[in-house]
Amino acid sequence: MSETMVLEEIRQQAKNVLRELLEAASLKPGQILVVGCSSSEIGSFKIGSHSSEEIGRTVYQALYEELEPMGIYLAAQCCEHLNRALILEEEAALKYGYEPVNVVPQLKAGGSFATAAYGTLKQPVAVEHIRAHAGIDIGDTLIGMHLKDVAVPVRIQTKEIGGAHVVCARTRPKFIGGIRARYNEGNM
Repeated sequence: MSETMVLEEIRQQAKNVLRELLEAASLKPGQILVVGCSSSEIGSFKIGSHSSEEIGRTVYQALYEELEPMGIYLAAQCCEHLNRALILEEEAALKYGYEPVNVVPQLKAGGSFATAAYGTLKQPVAVEHIRAHAGIDIGDTLIGMHLKDVAVPVRIQTKEIGGAHVVCARTRPKFIGGIRARYNEGNM
């Protein structure tokens, strides 16, 4: 299979994962979707060992072109070499009160996905922590630290992008109040 065909297959798999998650998560304009993405794992290598600029850019663009018209912010998680910082639009950081830090991701320090985000966004900033409304973990990159408190697994049909394992989550408000409390069925 040619490299172009492989990248198109990866692109389609990424879009499928996103569409399945969006159906379950009911994200609204202005909310944040965090994505951690190992291009090495997508290429069937050990995480962090074979970063691919082309794969990172392909996955990022596939997700961004779906989310941007919907008004949903895409936060790209960097790799462990940047302490899993996140790249997102400055507008989102300001809206949610996330303090920018000074770092520019690159292929071997931040990863190909975050590098693609930094090169694509209108006004990219890096932040150390967010509380996203949903997330996609491509290649076991550990995005859980960047989700709101109550994360709910979302079971999807598309289990892999390339050779990378995919896990998705949405979040919901906490249930409080005990046995006498009533809950909003729409927030479960």
